[in-house]
Amino acid sequence: MSSFLSRYKFNIKIQEAVLMLITMLWGGTFLVVHHAMNVSGPFFFVGLRFATAALLLALFSWKTLRGLSWQEFKAGAWIGLAIACGYGLQTWGMQTISSSKSAFITAMYVPLVPLLQWLFLGRMPGLMSWIGVVLAFTGLLLLAGPEGDSLAFSAGEIATLLSTLAIAAEIILISACAGKVDVRRVTIVQLAVASACAFIFMLPNGESVPAFSPFLLYSAVGLGIASAVIQVTMNWAQRSVSPTRATVIYAGEPVWAGIVGRIAGERLPGIALLGGALIVLGVLISELKLKRKKKAKPSASPEPAGENR
Repeated sequence: MSSFLSRYKFNIKIQEAVLMLITMLWGGTFLVVHHAMNVSGPFFFVGLRFATAALLLALFSWKTLRGLSWQEFKAGAWIGLAIACGYGLQTWGMQTISSSKSAFITAMYVPLVPLLQWLFLGRMPGLMSWIGVVLAFTGLLLLAGPEGDSLAFSAGEIATLLSTLAIAAEIILISACAGKVDVRRVTIVQLAVASACAFIFMLPNGESVPAFSPFLLYSAVGLGIASAVIQVTMNWAQRSVSPTRATVIYAGEPVWAGIVGRIAGERLPGIALLGGALIVLGVLISELKLKRKKKAKPSASPEPAGENR
């Protein structure tokens, strides 16, 4: 076993340790969002959540906005659009599926990252990535619960699955911009754009502003603070953590969401739990990198005595 593990690199930096902590926080937000759907429409809640996050962050960093460049605005706008699409579809799906199931399906974005990098950046995924994709997709089928000879994906599951494309795009965009822009300025822009887009998405979804409720206020403010912390941390940490390393850490998100959901009384069937386990296993395997042994250079043979070169 030790010889097997010695083939892999597991160097943990402080940025990676911080990402692990915010992943635990991130996983715990699923249950709050799920319950919030009882008092609010999905896109209004997402808009309110990120508006709160943007305002809170702007209060502490408003002076830095004076130096906002066009490059930073574009980066924040693209990331914000990806966030609005990802979180909006994910939240829409949680109207009909449990927070635990939503979290496991959301984890599908991890094996999608190397596939999207291949499609748009020309970086061919390795063998482990392909194995991870197959395992994760198999787990998705078990988690969704196919019936008979047909796949029984509900509308909520399909929306959540589509959200993974936007979340994968968010991870790639953050990494592409990391180190080139000011973290605080870009984070404020992306949160504000995510909020504005979510409010706009209310129109095609036929949503109206919900009646005031204390739970809606507390959950929006609480998740707004969590979102601000999560986004700032991601932008800061991914300046030195690669997309693949980051996605391995984010693989713990559905596990924490499942733990919180179970404490709250959610119960997934055994076949669904097996599917969730396969998704997490696929996530981890897709990011493993085998260390190839370097071939030893042949030693120079001594020249025969008396031979002229």
